[in-house]
This record gives sequence, structure tokens and C-alpha cells, in this order.
Amino acid sequence: MWPKHPPKLRSGAVAPNEKPAADAWYFPCTDQGVIGRPEAGVLQPLTADEFRWVDMEVVSRHYLGMLDGRESWALSVNGTTPTNFEAGTLWQWLGVPRAEVFYLAGRARQIVDFHQTHRFCGRCGTQTGLQTTEHGRHCPTCRLVVYPRLSPSIIVLVTRGDEVLLGRQASWPPGMYSTLAGFVEPGESIEETVHREVMEEVGVQLGELEYLGSQSWPFPNSLMLGFHAEYAGGDIVLQPEEIEDAKWFRHDELPFVPNVNAISRWLIDEYVNRQRQSH
Repeated sequence: MWPKHPPKLRSGAVAPNEKPAADAWYFPCTDQGVIGRPEAGVLQPLTADEFRWVDMEVVSRHYLGMLDGRESWALSVNGTTPTNFEAGTLWQWLGVPRAEVFYLAGRARQIVDFHQTHRFCGRCGTQTGLQTTEHGRHCPTCRLVVYPRLSPSIIVLVTRGDEVLLGRQASWPPGMYSTLAGFVEPGESIEETVHREVMEEVGVQLGELEYLGSQSWPFPNSLMLGFHAEYAGGDIVLQPEEIEDAKWFRHDELPFVPNVNAISRWLIDEYVNRQRQSH
């Protein structure tokens, strides 16, 4: 079922308290990943109280917001991850039971990466400073202000009666298929991107588009806009540098598809539910 609930995370850049509470969630970021505590096969955020015993250098700390009344912080850290914790990739965090925790881990990674890669002004080279009321950096010389990058992208499930068109990339786990996706190019509308990407990747023409919703997708900084699209014509012709394989699948005979926290799965599940209800 497509998630249509109000946001639970109250995001922000200014912390309500100067010192984090003991139960505040910390998302320490290293070159290896976002550190968490393994529990029953999934990662959980560390609390501020747990992290105070960790022997790692804190390079910077950034407030993320409140979730269920609990503060959340991103930390840029150096050092060796303690043996009882794990530096997990965002793909590992995607598997956590609560999607909001995955979003926080992704937000932490993006905020830390932004501050690490924008320490100097891209226009004049001066060292930048922090914005005090929002996530951003400013140049004291030329007054350029920059913010964390977001890349709008489309993701689309192409449908044909009882069938859906799914593709796979060579780097994905064996047997996994998913919806088609791509980045918006300068000068394009979102709808134009949907038609162009599908034609480029699989050679298929589309009819009516239906927008369903969006998802923050921190791989590395996308905002995914999700669609259903009706097949209008054409045979599958693969773009080999992008797509390893693409096939039509009946809605009740699907292959291995992505995790339930991914927008691609939401698009698939929504269509499957509609087909079941119509039969």
C-alpha cells in the first residue's frame, strides 16, 4: 500500500537545546558508512549516552530534527568503529523496520557529505562558514550561499493490462528486477523525463501518466518522483550501458523485487493491489 501518512519527522537545523539529551539519536558518519548498533540483524541508531563511550574524533555535529520527541543528530567522525557497532551502508539502513530511521540515516549522510565537500567557495575559493539557521554554507568574501544538493529523478512502473515492465542493472543482486528510473535534465519537465528515460532505456512509448508520490532517496542525493505509465507501443530494445535485462511480468508472477521501504516497491505493490481488487 502506498504510504500516505503525515510526516513524523520535524526537520530543522537549529537544535532546541545546546546540549543533546542522553536519549538523542546519533548517526555517526565515516568513510565506511553510518555507524549503528546491530540488533536482530538490522541496524539501530546510537543514543548520545551510548556514543559518549566511543573513542572516535567528532569533526562536526549537525542537528537533523525531532522524531517522536527525540532529537536526531548527524556526526562526522574519524577513527575505528568499535567492535560492538557497525558502519553500515545506506543499503543496510534501508532494511530497518521503520522507514523514518532510514530517512534519518540518509539525511545524516547527505548533510555530512555536503559540509565536507563545500568547505571552500566554488566561486572564489575562500573558506566557507556555517549558516546559523539552516543547513547551508556561506562565503564571507563573495557572499555566495550554497545548500545541500538535491537531484530530481523519476521512477516509473510501465503497465500493460495484467503485466508490468521491469528491468535490472548488472550491479544488482542476482534475479532482482525493478522499475525504471532516471535523472531530470536541465530544461525538462518531469513528464518529459518519464517519456525520455523509458524510451532511452527500453525503447517503449508511453500513454497516460499517473503521479503517485515521492521519496527521498540518498543514493547519493535524489528526490524520486513516482509514476505509473500506460504502455502505448514498441518492442523492448535495451540500452546496454544502463539495462542488463527487461521483461514483462504478470502482476501475480513477479520476480525478486526491492525492499518494502523503497519507492519502486510502493509503485509495484500499488498496482498489484489495484489488479487484485479489479478481478
